[in-house]
Amino acid sequence: MLVPAVPMDTITSRHNPIVKVFRALAQGRGDGRLLLEGARLVEEALGSGVSIATAAVSPALLARETDVSRLVAGLEAAGAHVVSVPPAVMAIMSPVQTPSGIVAIAERAPASLETAFAKPPQLVLVLAHLQDPGNVGAVIRTADAAGASGVVTCLQTADPFGWKALRGAMGSTFRLPIAAHHDAAVAIAAARDHGLRVVAATPRAGRSMYDVDLAGPTAILMGSERAGLDEDVAQLADERVSIPMRPPVESLNVAVSAAIVLYEAFRQRR
Repeated sequence: MLVPAVPMDTITSRHNPIVKVFRALAQGRGDGRLLLEGARLVEEALGSGVSIATAAVSPALLARETDVSRLVAGLEAAGAHVVSVPPAVMAIMSPVQTPSGIVAIAERAPASLETAFAKPPQLVLVLAHLQDPGNVGAVIRTADAAGASGVVTCLQTADPFGWKALRGAMGSTFRLPIAAHHDAAVAIAAARDHGLRVVAATPRAGRSMYDVDLAGPTAILMGSERAGLDEDVAQLADERVSIPMRPPVESLNVAVSAAIVLYEAFRQRR
């Protein structure tokens, strides 16, 4: 088994300052840093060049999983401060009810609108008023899989860098430029400034996505889970697109809808 070259510090007190920082992030009282839960997410961040400041691991997981031993060694080689904590302390540091046994704090600043819209061939997803962080994470992962070049989240959309969204994205957050917390009108104007055509995905009253050209530089607007896009936002688009559905079905889950439209763009671009 590969073990860290230098013995790790051990934390046993729930009142340790490091534990308090993890706890604050788990409760959503963050300061821009990312809380990562689980070996896979930590490994994805490390492999993507994300700066990881601190990590905590349970001795039982470290002894049981050779891959985690390698991951800890990689974290330490990258300059992270890795500590060992017992299960009771890990339960305080982890945001989930059944901790995986490893958590970490990473540093990553959101991308600018310029960066999100710049990379050709542009296919950018603009999320307006999605309030479920799990949906936000799932949509980001789908965008990554379907070849999107960036994601923009607007005001009143769940934080794409919160721990629930990060878990839902399963590492895709680290591979895509994500511009967060922008006014929808400002984001749409920036898309046009970069030569993108703006398409609003709506449940009804849009052209079939099979009849709309999604092969060129495109920004796709997606709305909230219940109400879809606000009308004042949809009116700013160049065109409305809808997914054909047999009645009486009128709408789909927003993550499913995003996947369908993104993969139609993916198909056209091939």
